[in-house]
Amino acid sequence: MSNPLLTKSFVAEAAINTYRIVKFGTTDDAVIQGAAAADALIGVVESVAPALGERCDVVLAGIAEVKLGGGVTRGGLVTSDGTGQGVAAAPAAGANNGVIGRALMSGVSGDVIPVLLSPGTTQG
Repeated sequence: MSNPLLTKSFVAEAAINTYRIVKFGTTDDAVIQGAAAADALIGVVESVAPALGERCDVVLAGIAEVKLGGGVTRGGLVTSDGTGQGVAAAPAAGANNGVIGRALMSGVSGDVIPVLLSPGTTQG
């Protein structure tokens, strides 16, 4: 169900699991798994899990498959949990969440679903 339109190669600054949301690492050419809803999320590593220091393809635009760490509803905004898995964005009043995009189907923890990538932020 993936339909990547733009993929870029980065260096994994730490091991990244499959179907995980990523953010920039500490250098320009590096990424790490998303670790919080407040992170500036940039893309998704799909079916190849890079080890520390390995290059990895990150889907930056299009439709990417994301493993869920909680329930999401199709059409809802998706952010990262502490392990780079997708969860529903639900910022508290006045707080911001980084989002990776919109869920194209509903799912529960452990499911891998397609997400229409549109990185940004949302405020509660």
